[in-house]
Amino acid sequence: MPFSNSSELSPSFLLAGLPGLEGAHSWPATALCSAYALAVLANGAVLLAVRAEPGLHVPMYLFLCMLAAIDLALASAAVPPALCLYWLGGRRIGFGACLAQMFLIHALSAAESTVLLAMAADRYVAICHPLRHAAALSSRATAKVGLLALARGVLFFLPLPLLLLPLPFCGPRRLSHSFCLHQDVMNLACADTTPSLVYGLAAILLVMGLDAVLICLSYLLILRAVLRLAAWRERLKVFSTCVAHICVVLAFYVPLIGLSVVHRFGKDLAPLVHIIMGNVYILVPAVLNPIIYGVRSKQIQRTILSLIRVTD
Repeated sequence: MPFSNSSELSPSFLLAGLPGLEGAHSWPATALCSAYALAVLANGAVLLAVRAEPGLHVPMYLFLCMLAAIDLALASAAVPPALCLYWLGGRRIGFGACLAQMFLIHALSAAESTVLLAMAADRYVAICHPLRHAAALSSRATAKVGLLALARGVLFFLPLPLLLLPLPFCGPRRLSHSFCLHQDVMNLACADTTPSLVYGLAAILLVMGLDAVLICLSYLLILRAVLRLAAWRERLKVFSTCVAHICVVLAFYVPLIGLSVVHRFGKDLAPLVHIIMGNVYILVPAVLNPIIYGVRSKQIQRTILSLIRVTD
């Protein structure tokens, strides 16, 4: 039966657990908790390293700090309710809490996409216009980019929960993931969802879609500049400065595209696929980003090791 959100005192949704494993949730909970703990430790280490080392107070590492902070917030918005589901059996999430979680996940994802675009622009200026790099991307300009990323996420994705708020929803109101996403919640509505569908698609295309196109364009310009260099060794040395960022971009956009494809065309897929893709989308960037930059940056490695020695 449909219900009106204004007429029911405590409307709620049911989060999805692993189908067929309702009695054996300890191992997925342990795996999820381990991945979350690794994300917290790795991103926290990056934040501490950049803060402690003045030599890392340059745009590339400041953007990396922004990514680390966004990944921590994104994982913290989605993982604790999932752990509550697996460990305590708490499948229900209130309507307001679900909309708030949905907004945080989408807004923070948009902010991360914006920071990735800014990092691509940083690499373009550093390689193609090195003399302008210091002036174009000062610390003040970098801070403004961070504020712009957050503002962009909020402004584009705040309408999503507002469009869902007045809609009636049908029972049993079971979600496809262990957290709330716009497409998943919208599909449970017992009313015309065309405005919400159109706006959600437009927001994704104008933020993540546009950012992906601009990132590809920046790397085409970088590649053109690199190919103009005479020596192959010099070409590889210059382009190697972009490898970490390319890996981070792939770690963000591949799960995003995979989750979008599953939502749009995977209605006949097993529920387990939806749950796994959702967790991959949330945790893979948060776990891989600091590891990728930690492996590629000897400065970060040295700073983290020196901090460990100090604490010992």
